[in-house]
Amino acid sequence: MFLDFLAGRARQAEQLYILGDLFEAWIGDDDIDDPYHTPIIAALRAASDAGLAISVMHGNRDFLLGDGFAARAGVRLISEPYILSTAEWQFVLAHGDALCLDDTDYMAFRAQVRDPAWQAALLAKPLSERRAIAAHMREVSETSQRAKENPYTDLQPAATEDFLRQHGYATFIHGHTHQPARHDHIVDGIHVERWVLSDWHEDCGECLAWDGEALHREILRPLAQ
Repeated sequence: MFLDFLAGRARQAEQLYILGDLFEAWIGDDDIDDPYHTPIIAALRAASDAGLAISVMHGNRDFLLGDGFAARAGVRLISEPYILSTAEWQFVLAHGDALCLDDTDYMAFRAQVRDPAWQAALLAKPLSERRAIAAHMREVSETSQRAKENPYTDLQPAATEDFLRQHGYATFIHGHTHQPARHDHIVDGIHVERWVLSDWHEDCGECLAWDGEALHREILRPLAQ
């Protein structure tokens, strides 16, 4: 589905922003030739070579994406939060997990894996060991989610309002929570929109498109065979 998108609809845009979790797991740029990764990277490169400017943000599953990946895929890596200003409007982009403060276990995990020293120590390990570590981390995460009535924690309201205030009441776009929606916030008497991105599946995807006047969701289906 995503490959169809990169070969088709995405190329009608000037810019594409991917806000994290492009990959289920990324254990280092030396794993770039993994058979699952190569078609995605090739499709990104083809779209980039065709003139599409692609920006990629780290997510909680692919926080080790590095310059080697960016060079091969023809994309640029952006940090969060990222301010996107157009001639008509201003947006603030983020993966979203940094505001899930009520999930204290996850926030402790996030602090650990985003620490440069921890990342350097992990990347120093052999590729086979990193694969085993990633598989174990994924298993622990899935077990934890199954034990919860609602496995996906939403953004903390007070922290979200502070975030919107700090970033000039810009329209906020993020993913991570698996709860696609458009939220209306009133912060200091100002109406601010928050758009939550959808998951992608083999038979269905979704993107947000800005047409110069408004954001709108587009449901995407695989190309007819």
